[in-house]
Parts: sequence; C-alpha cells; structure tokens
Amino acid sequence: MHIGLIDIDSHNFPNLCLMKLSASFKDQGHTTALLKPDDLLKGEPLFNRPDKYYGAVVFQENKDIAVQLAQIGVIVGGTGIMMDTVLLQETETMYPDYDLYGIKNTAYGFLTRGCPRHCPFCIVGDKEGLKSGKVADLSQFWKGQRYIKLLDPNLLACEQHEDLLKQLAASGAWVDFTQGLDARLLTDKNIDLISQLKIKMLHFAWDSPKDKTVKTALLKFKKRSGIHDFRKLKVYVLCNYWSNHEQDLYRVYWLRDNGYDPYVMIYDKRHAPQETRYLQRWVNNKRIFRQIIDFQDYDYKVG
Repeated sequence: MHIGLIDIDSHNFPNLCLMKLSASFKDQGHTTALLKPDDLLKGEPLFNRPDKYYGAVVFQENKDIAVQLAQIGVIVGGTGIMMDTVLLQETETMYPDYDLYGIKNTAYGFLTRGCPRHCPFCIVGDKEGLKSGKVADLSQFWKGQRYIKLLDPNLLACEQHEDLLKQLAASGAWVDFTQGLDARLLTDKNIDLISQLKIKMLHFAWDSPKDKTVKTALLKFKKRSGIHDFRKLKVYVLCNYWSNHEQDLYRVYWLRDNGYDPYVMIYDKRHAPQETRYLQRWVNNKRIFRQIIDFQDYDYKVG
C-alpha cells in the first residue's frame, strides 16, 4: 500500500509520531508520503494517490481541521483531538523515518516521559503520568547526527537522568532541550553534567511569578555552569494565566538583567489582553528587544 501521512499542525517542526508511523509502514513493505491538510480538504488531485491516510495533531487550535479530516476517512490521533490514542509499543520504539521530512543531520526524540508537577495548564501529567520515567536510550533515535533535539517534558525529574545526561555528553552532538529543564531540580551534580554537553540551546521555564525558587536556581546554574552566552539560555515566561502585566514585565526584565533570554508564551492567546500580545511581540522579536530596552518605549505599530 501507499500511505499518506498528514501533519495537521504544519508548523516548522517535524511530527515524531508521523516519522515513527512511516518507519513502521516502510518496515512492512509499504511506501509513505507526507501531506498537508489542504491536499485533501481542497479536493485537489494527488499524484500517486495514497490507499490510506493517517493524520497527527498536537495543538488544540487545529482540532477543527483534524475533525474535518476524520469526517472524510482519515485516521486521526494526537493530543489536539483526543488523549487516549497512542502508538503501538513496537511502533513507539522504532527508529524514526527522518527522510519523511527530509531531515539529514538532526535527531528528535524522548528519553523520558511524564512529569510530577501536574501544572494545571499542561496536559503532560494527564497524558503521560505524574512520574518522569525513562522510555529510551539515546541510540533508539540517534545515529551520529550532529544535532539532537530532545522533547522530554521533565528529564531532570527522572531517576536515571544522570545516566541519560552522560549518554548525551558521550554523543558529542549539539543538544537542544526544546521543552525545558526544570530549574527547581538543578543540583551541583547535574549542573556539572549539563556543563559537559555541547549546548545548542537550553530552555528553562518561569511559569509562576510567585515561584522564587526559579530565580535562585537560575543564578546558581549561571554561576556553576560557566555558560554565559545568553543566546543559549532561553527561559519560557508564561503569561495570561496567573500573572498580571507588572509581574510579566518583572520576570522579563529580571531574566534579561541576569543573562537569560526570555521568551513569552501566552496562555489562550486568542483571548489574551492586547497589552500581553504586544509584550510577546516585543520580547520574542530579538532584534527589537535588544534595541528597545524599556517596553514603554516600544511602538507596536512599527514593531
């Protein structure tokens, strides 16, 4: 059979589920092709039309598109449409088919799943469990690529995280912790292990302005790790959930003043205050953020 795999989110980030499905289908002797939702919804003729379609959706904002595809016969799964759909275990553990996206020198994957924090705005606890557990060794999705992008929700909460950090260090690859490291779980030992990695990007998060432990942990990490390039030290700042504008600004300014690069994440952006959306535009456009020091001086009409 020829299988059509639809990336419903269509963001500039590959869907790991689809790459594993593609690997599984190819292992069974089938062929696969990556499609966009419009390839089916607009009804345009497809060259070498697939015999069967599978779609994956991560974000709730694309649920309507996922439902439309399901209504015309596409087998759809993912957190954007339902929580109880999972890959078969033999598929979950397969080496991803990076060729599906034309990826040549980057590996994507999870070393751990689950998170004990159970933050009310996050689906990980309900989807993956309230304990961070090891699900793979690095070799299951990395075979010498120069770059590694980890998708783990809370690697430092895993009991085996020190061994996993050692695997990453031994790889010699550039590592990007895309979903963030839990700064509250930093210790002298794991900071030293992180410092041995070739860091492409470190992500932390400061979700609640009332959580003072994050500040202490970030100062400790900066001092002990010796990593001073703020371009490698990004911190997600959650806005429009349990903070006001002054609290958002405080975190943004504090992070910048202490050598970290803030990145504003808006909860329910569609209904967020206009001021919060302007703040995101100012902070996340790094060219503007580094030129205009004070948010009050930012002219959103120009930026």
